[in-house]
Amino acid sequence: MAVEPGKVASTKIDPTKIATWANLVTVGRVLIAPLMFLLIPEEAGGSWIAFWLWFVLCSSDGIDGYLARRHGVTNFGTFLDPLADKVLVLGAMFTLVSRDVFWVVPVVIIAAREIAISLYRTFVGAKGVSVPASKVAKWKTVTQQLAVGFAIAPLTALDATWLWKGLLWISVALALISGFQYLWRAHTAKRSVSYTQVG
Repeated sequence: MAVEPGKVASTKIDPTKIATWANLVTVGRVLIAPLMFLLIPEEAGGSWIAFWLWFVLCSSDGIDGYLARRHGVTNFGTFLDPLADKVLVLGAMFTLVSRDVFWVVPVVIIAAREIAISLYRTFVGAKGVSVPASKVAKWKTVTQQLAVGFAIAPLTALDATWLWKGLLWISVALALISGFQYLWRAHTAKRSVSYTQVG
């Protein structure tokens, strides 16, 4: 197809499109996650199979992000990607709680934060207020993934409990900090919008 002089051909996909490579990877993560949960052994000690599958699932988050940046972000992907992260992390954490590996208190705090912030972002988003992910929130996700990973890796599951327990509580702290950041930024943006409308 010819391109008019002075114009650059766009390779970005339609943001309303659902069937994209990035979305396919994200959907795959969600569908494979239950298998990974089942592979976590009932007895303490970890599993290499569960660990490596966990590693692949966490790494695939970067793959679908790369594909989305390369070909274009879709509305479906924007909604599904963070949801997939929550399904993966919370599913693994509650599975570890059921195996008496993780203590339920920090996991419930993390789950409550995720639900509250998701609902809040949906609420303010409907009013036109954008609440983008913060760096602290990204660090929170990484520490959660590491906590699960070290808790199911045979080398650290029993011999380095301090490592994954420490990471779990660090992720709790980051979850609360990033949660307050979201609320503050959304509140500031809302005040700014209101001031502009009044002015």
